[in-house]
Amino acid sequence: MRRIWSFITVLMLLPVICMVGRANAAAPKASNAAAPAATTTPAPGYAGSDTCAMCHSELANKFGATNPHVKIAQLHGKNGVTCEGCHGPGQAHVDGGGDTSKIIRFDKLTPKEVSDRCQTCHAGAHPDYARSQHAKAGVSCISCHSVHQGDTEAKLLKADEPKLCFQCHADVKGSFNMPFHHKVEEGLVKCSDCHDVHGTFLNNQLKTTADQNDVCTKCHLETRGPFVYSHPVTKVDGCLACHTPHGSQNARLLNMPSVTQLCYQCHSEVAADTIHGQANMNNANPCIDCHTQVHGSNADAAFRR
Repeated sequence: MRRIWSFITVLMLLPVICMVGRANAAAPKASNAAAPAATTTPAPGYAGSDTCAMCHSELANKFGATNPHVKIAQLHGKNGVTCEGCHGPGQAHVDGGGDTSKIIRFDKLTPKEVSDRCQTCHAGAHPDYARSQHAKAGVSCISCHSVHQGDTEAKLLKADEPKLCFQCHADVKGSFNMPFHHKVEEGLVKCSDCHDVHGTFLNNQLKTTADQNDVCTKCHLETRGPFVYSHPVTKVDGCLACHTPHGSQNARLLNMPSVTQLCYQCHSEVAADTIHGQANMNNANPCIDCHTQVHGSNADAAFRR
């Protein structure tokens, strides 16, 4: 019996013994040696940002505290992303007395080469840039961004929207001078509210959403629905089937001068109808006098009151 009780006692204590053993194994071993300090010694082939600043003080001074690249450079004992993170190892450039063939110069790269270097860090944020209309047109990252210090701190843009966009898209700028337009030049709406300049799967680099109309309905909530009866065109072609977003001579930003002209593009058969034909003669915009809920209705399939 004594042997049996001894055996049972060992079994009961076994989990405790294992726990103590694991704790001792996990505990750090005592050492009198101090932990090594973070080093700022450049890796072989690299000169270090301090060396770069000796000759390029003007550029170094542009790196203000708010520049996101500066914040990244302070990581890992000031061995984060620095000048040579973009321009490549600089020791050969220094040893060559400033030989420009020994360093990566962005003004000598093609637009694709420039963007590819930026994408080594920013591919996660802008995965669709290669398929964007900007990339296909030879517009590189530094066409819009000033890496060292932009005029806008948040995105290092060379100019604020829409001034920056209008430098290339002058044809669109004229649309915002139409009698009725989105308040872009007034500062109420920005180009990037609707467009993703770094690329999407849609035409005109419109932002991609689960319901593509969300680009518009995030502001125009009254047209969102869901409705019991939806106007089919809103599901098939979306808002742009009827509206031109930049500017129009129509107060509703329609593609046509009048509502009736727009409706007849799809509903031409009603023009010859006796009731609708008479209404046409007596009213400039008969359609929406009766069919008031053109985006959708919860009560009537013809979108009437």
